[in-house]
Amino acid sequence: MKLESYFRLATLAATLTLASALAADEAWISDFEAAKKQATDEKKSLILDFTGSDWCGWCIKLDKEVFAHEAFKTGVKDKFVLVSLDYPKEKTKVTEAIAAQNATLKDTYAIRGYPTILLTDEQGKPFAKTGYRPGGPETYVKHLDELLAVRQKRDASFAEAAKTTGIVKAKALVRALESMALDEDMVSKFYSEEIKAIKTADPKDESGYIKGIELKTKFAGFQKQINDLANKQNFEGIMALIDETLTAGTYEGDLKQETMIFKAITFMQLKKPEDAIKTLDEAKAINPESRVSNRIDGMKKRFETVNPK
Repeated sequence: MKLESYFRLATLAATLTLASALAADEAWISDFEAAKKQATDEKKSLILDFTGSDWCGWCIKLDKEVFAHEAFKTGVKDKFVLVSLDYPKEKTKVTEAIAAQNATLKDTYAIRGYPTILLTDEQGKPFAKTGYRPGGPETYVKHLDELLAVRQKRDASFAEAAKTTGIVKAKALVRALESMALDEDMVSKFYSEEIKAIKTADPKDESGYIKGIELKTKFAGFQKQINDLANKQNFEGIMALIDETLTAGTYEGDLKQETMIFKAITFMQLKKPEDAIKTLDEAKAINPESRVSNRIDGMKKRFETVNPK
């Protein structure tokens, strides 16, 4: 290694370590690699806070209502290593080294909005995702405990899979991946080896997991078609595409609910709030207990403000 390159790396490492030490005064670490090492040594999980500390209103609100309180720090200190990944407008708030690290992590985890709170294991593999939630520090700590239980379920299923073969192994791996309820892209990126293992253990796809992945990939293409039409303000075209998809019975369960949500939103764009609300009711009736139904309830309340009874 050239002497100049060596000194550059040494300076980068020193800068990251200094930033980490400064952040640690507030219970948060800025150096991701140092945080992973600490989590490994202390047998903890990581909380990654992707934030815009000086411009993101919800980030500031989350910090003031939750993170700044001793009840939060006390509630998580034995379970998590806290990592602050800041994207401030005032660039002097983070060092160049930290800014470069954060830019890479933003791409790695495909962060699209702030605040995004990811829970990961000590290797940085995510197992849960959340954000701002009302209720104060105690409520938030309870929420994090529930998400930490997701890791325990994941790890238990992985341990079971390691002891078995064939369809039993595949089903254990499927349980592990589905327990996390992560975006399909995130699962594909961080759990590609597990997906390969499922294909190997279950070549006939008796578990149905691979078919599910292919269906979700197809649904992503369907979403892109809708977005392309929306960019052209072609809402009649969107409605025709959705009706064709629903008539064909392409999607069932959660994906059918998602399709009907698109239809409800399109009705709102066409200034037909009554039809939009009726469509949401039909979507929820497919499976009132699904994770999508929780979103439908909130959406319906917003739509009803436009169309009060």
